[in-house]
Amino acid sequence: ATLAGSAMAQSNVTVYGLIDAGLVRESGGLSSGNTLLGSGIAAGSRLGFKGREDIGNGMAGVFTLESGYNIDTGAMGQGALFGRQAFVGLETTAGNVYLGRQYTPLFLTVNAIDPFGGASMAGSGANMLAEGGIRMNNTVKYVMPKAGPFSAEVAHGFGEQSGSTSNGRTIGAKAGYVSGPLSMHLGYHRENGLTGSSTGRNIMVGGTYDLKVFKAHLGLQSNKGLVIINFRPIANTDTRDLIVGATVRFGVNTLLASYTIKDDRGTSNADAKQIAVGFSHPLSKRTDLYASVGHIDNDAPAGSGRFYTVGNGSSQGTGNKAYNVGMRHVF
Repeated sequence: ATLAGSAMAQSNVTVYGLIDAGLVRESGGLSSGNTLLGSGIAAGSRLGFKGREDIGNGMAGVFTLESGYNIDTGAMGQGALFGRQAFVGLETTAGNVYLGRQYTPLFLTVNAIDPFGGASMAGSGANMLAEGGIRMNNTVKYVMPKAGPFSAEVAHGFGEQSGSTSNGRTIGAKAGYVSGPLSMHLGYHRENGLTGSSTGRNIMVGGTYDLKVFKAHLGLQSNKGLVIINFRPIANTDTRDLIVGATVRFGVNTLLASYTIKDDRGTSNADAKQIAVGFSHPLSKRTDLYASVGHIDNDAPAGSGRFYTVGNGSSQGTGNKAYNVGMRHVF
């Protein structure tokens, strides 16, 4: 009977991926500048596998295994076989539960608000905005079923430190509202230190208003404690951030622009401002060309812990100025 039930279930596996490479020019840091061929600039290069099996009664078993890599060297990205995503889950009419390495709710919030889509291209808001480290390990995530225009999810990442249930623990949540051209998002992230001595907390609220040809973006973020920004931890943070931006579509082309302000309320008072412009041109439904430029005006000196750099989808960058041109193919 078990074999018969398995035979009746419908399942499928999808192989997908993204290949991204381009030229990057960085300057304004401690060095005289750097020109390189980079991988994963507009979006991290990846190879993934997705599976779904309908098991009846409105339920489905699912999984995602996604590996990052660097196309310029062929090396593995994120330092793990499936460092981008690795989870298994059960989807039901009462909501979905996923177990494994997954995106933080805060990253998904920033990704929805930032015109550059989170950690992508030079000038991304991720150069100055916290994203909760992008991913959470050892995570249980619950995504509520769609309720009209509302959506929500919560995530708990186990710290797995012997003798403590709180050390290293990560908690995240996200709520959304989408109705017509209006899209609103609220994201939360809290991460405890491995020894319990350091804790970081981030809250972001914002949204977009899409008029098809023109899309407006606005986001506000508050950060406290140990915060991860642009792939690096920054301790003793107390900042308020603002990002405003626009997406302009003309013909098949897309123009992106954003302005980000960091108000440092700590003793260092290391304020910063970033201006960024990007452009993409599709050659087909799966292949596009892109270019972008970003510049950060830092109050803190180069080399200090609060000197913010212009990175891209796979690098934190080396200076406060960068531009890139590249090509991206999705399969």
